[in-house]
Amino acid sequence: MASGPSAIFTEMVSTTLRNAAKDVADNVSKHNMLMRVLKKKGKIINLDGGTEIQIPLEYAENSTYTRYAGFDTLNINQSDVVTSAKYDWAQIALHVVASGKELLQNSGRSQLVNLAKTKKQNALKTAANNFSIDAFSDGSLLNQIGGLAQIIQSNGQGTVGGLNSSLYGFWRNRFNEIAGTNAYTKDTLKGEFNKLWLPLNRGADKPDLIVLSHDFYSVYESGEQQLQRYMDEDSANAGFANLKYKSATVVFDDNANFTTTAEKGYFINTDYLYIAQHKDAQWSEDEAKKPINQDATVIPFYWMGNMVCSNRSLQGVILDAA
Repeated sequence: MASGPSAIFTEMVSTTLRNAAKDVADNVSKHNMLMRVLKKKGKIINLDGGTEIQIPLEYAENSTYTRYAGFDTLNINQSDVVTSAKYDWAQIALHVVASGKELLQNSGRSQLVNLAKTKKQNALKTAANNFSIDAFSDGSLLNQIGGLAQIIQSNGQGTVGGLNSSLYGFWRNRFNEIAGTNAYTKDTLKGEFNKLWLPLNRGADKPDLIVLSHDFYSVYESGEQQLQRYMDEDSANAGFANLKYKSATVVFDDNANFTTTAEKGYFINTDYLYIAQHKDAQWSEDEAKKPINQDATVIPFYWMGNMVCSNRSLQGVILDAA
C-alpha cells in the first residue's frame, strides 16, 4: 500500500473529509436562496441516466368533459394532454489539488490535515460562487447549465427544454418591462409587481420566491421599511436578508441580472422548478489521481445535471431594460 505525504493527504480528503461531496452540495444550497428553497422543498431530483433529462408536461386539459342528459352521446375520444421537455446534461468538475512540494513541506500529519481542510474549504467556496452564477445564467457560457435567464426570458419566448414557445403558447413565461428608464420609485414599484403577480396566480398556485437585482431590491426595501417585521423568519435565520411581497419571500441576489446591467426580478413558483442531477455525479468524489507529467495529487469531484422547469407559464420576470 502506498505511503508518504501523498497517500496521507489522499487519506485526509477521502476519510477524515469523507463527507466532502455532501459538504459541497450543502455549501452550494446554503450560499444561494434559490438553491436553498429548492432543496428544502425536495426539488433536487436524482436520475440514473438517459441521453437527455426528460420532464413530462401536462399542456392541455382532458377534452372529454361533457355535460349530458339521458341518452346523449358522450365524448370518448383520446385526449392528448402530455408532452415532454428535454434538457441536455451539463457537467462540472472540481479538483482538490496539492503539489508534491506542498505535500513534502506539510509532511507532518497534523499539517496535512490542515492542508486538506484548507483546500477543501477553498473548493466549497469555489463551487458555491460559480454555481450561484450558473443558477441565474442563460446557458450562454461553454457547457453551462441553463439557469433562470434561460428558463424565464425577458420577452417570455425562447426555446427551452427543446420546446419553441413561439409555436406552443402554453410554454411562454410572463414578463413585465417597466416603461421608461429608471422610472420606477418606491411608490410605483409595488404597482409594477402587481401587474406581473396576477397573471402568475392559478388558484393556490402562485410565486413563492422573488429574487431581485440590486436596485430593484433597494427601492423595494425603502418602501417596506416599516414592514420588515414580516420577514420570513426561516430565511432570516439562514442569513438571507429578505422581505415579503404578498405570500412570497423577497430576496436580493447580485447574480439576478446575469451578464447585463438591466435590473431584473424573478417571480418564481418553485413547485415547477428543479435541479436534476445524475445520482452518481452529485459533487461525487472520484479516486485520487497522479498526473504522469506532474508532481501532484489530484482528487476530482464531479457533478452532472441541469436546472429544469415543468411549467414556464407560472414563472415571471420584471425588468427595467431601457
